[in-house]
Amino acid sequence: MDQSADQLTPPFATKVAVLVRDDLATWQRLNVTAFLAAGIAAAYPELVGAPYTDGDGGSYLPLLGMPVLVFEGGAHTLTNARARAAGRGIRAAIFTKEMFETGHDAANRAATAAVPTDDLDLVGIAVHGPKNAIDKILKGAYLHR
Repeated sequence: MDQSADQLTPPFATKVAVLVRDDLATWQRLNVTAFLAAGIAAAYPELVGAPYTDGDGGSYLPLLGMPVLVFEGGAHTLTNARARAAGRGIRAAIFTKEMFETGHDAANRAATAAVPTDDLDLVGIAVHGPKNAIDKILKGAYLHR
């Protein structure tokens, strides 16, 4: 069996999770979640399923082939989660508060590059990895309501 297809068949051995800061406006939470999920899809193309079609033959883009769990927490929870991910060797997609003030990808990367790791004002992170590792990384966060 194709190993990438195997990753997309339940039960899932891995987990995709997005953690957003709990003091954001609704539009900001949605925006951050969308950007971070796209980061996971770009970094892990094996998690993207096949394109969709409807009953009339219309075609649609593929999606991530597994659930994305969305969590929330305070600034300290995000800082700790980023550090735990790094400590476990799990790459994270990040979104900083400064990125709300930029207008394009290059400006987002420049705004992030200008800030030392420990000073990042994180408003969201996304991670993918073994379920137990992701659960430990997200300690202190709770499912978004």
